[in-house]
Parts: sequence; C-alpha cells; structure tokens
Amino acid sequence: MIRTAILVDGAFYRKRAYTLLGDKKPAERAKELSSYCHRHIKEEKEGAELYRVFYYDCPPINKMVYHPLLKKAVDLGKTPDYTWANEFFKELKHQRKFALRLGRLAEEQACFNIKPDSFRKIINGTLEIADLSEKDFSLSVSQKGVDMRIGVDISSLAFKKQVDRIILISGDSDFVPAAKQARREGIDFILDPMRSPIKDDLFEHIDGIRTKAPKFSRPL
Repeated sequence: MIRTAILVDGAFYRKRAYTLLGDKKPAERAKELSSYCHRHIKEEKEGAELYRVFYYDCPPINKMVYHPLLKKAVDLGKTPDYTWANEFFKELKHQRKFALRLGRLAEEQACFNIKPDSFRKIINGTLEIADLSEKDFSLSVSQKGVDMRIGVDISSLAFKKQVDRIILISGDSDFVPAAKQARREGIDFILDPMRSPIKDDLFEHIDGIRTKAPKFSRPL
C-alpha cells in the first residue's frame, strides 16, 4: 500500500471547483472536496492508503473596507462570503482525516479593485466608467503564512518518512523547492492542478500530474 498525504491549496481549490463544478453550499463543497481527495486513493491501481488530508487557507476578513464605487466602507463581516467561508471551514473539521492549516489574510492591505475583465472592457471602449456596478469590483487581499505552512509540511513528511507519496492540489510554482526536497528524500510527488495550466519549472520538479477534475467547465 502506498501511504499517501494529500495537500490542498484551499484558495486554489475553491476557485477551480467553482469554475468546474459550480456554486455550492458550504456543506456540499466540503463533502465534494473530501470525495475528490478520496478518489485519488480509491482509484489508485497499485493500492493506496490515506495518511491525512492537509487543507491550507485563511479565515475571512471581519473588518470595514472602503468601496470606491459605493463611496462608503463595507462591513466584510456581514457579507455572504464571510458567512460561507466560516461555515465551510466548520464543515471541513468534521471530515474524516482532515487537518486544517490556517494562515491569515493581510487585512491592512485589503481593498476593492476593478476586475480585470471589466478593466479590459473600459480600455477597449465596450464599458463606460459611469456604467460600472458592484459586480465589476472584487476584494483584493493577499494571504500570509499559507505557502510557508505547505512547504514546512512537505519537508516534515519527507524527512520523517511518514508517507511514500504526496499529492499536492495546486497550480502554484512557489512550491518547487519543497517538491525538489521531497523527491530527494525518495517521496513520489504528484501534482493535481485541476486542469489549469502550470509553469514549466513546476512540471520539471514533480513525478507526474494526475487530476480528478472534469474535462469541461460548467455552462455559464
């Protein structure tokens, strides 16, 4: 049996799952993620045993952030996204063999920006500034501590020989050093980018790509 740890870049998974599988309630998304991870184990022809699923993310922001279109501060703690995220994390804690590794969001840098698609429409003249609405804006905020926690856990699993294989659900090339280190320790390192394109430097330092994501995105 191949003892396997699955590491999930939470922000990446939630974004790709929304694109590929649609919007879902917190409990449904949590069960979907658990099922998705277990497919990597159940569908392994050589036989695999799940060590643990490590889920990395950040709790939502609970503060006031100024919105340039509305010309007022928005209480993020009272938004549907805030409620959804907290419920989702709560549900994940009830999933078998799940361990949550939570960083934090850089609240001091949080701001509302025009979405790239809307900005392009303004540039090419298909959208007027006067016609902008709330849906043309998104909250911009960076994560802190998530990448570090993923790197540390990869190193720890490898050095302690706790697993034979690590499956990383992500598309971020920031994990290349950790992946190289794990492979030097004899760990089979598999990447699941959920059918998103990855950079060459990441592809070079993994042992293979395997995904359980559907081939086609949901209808818009």
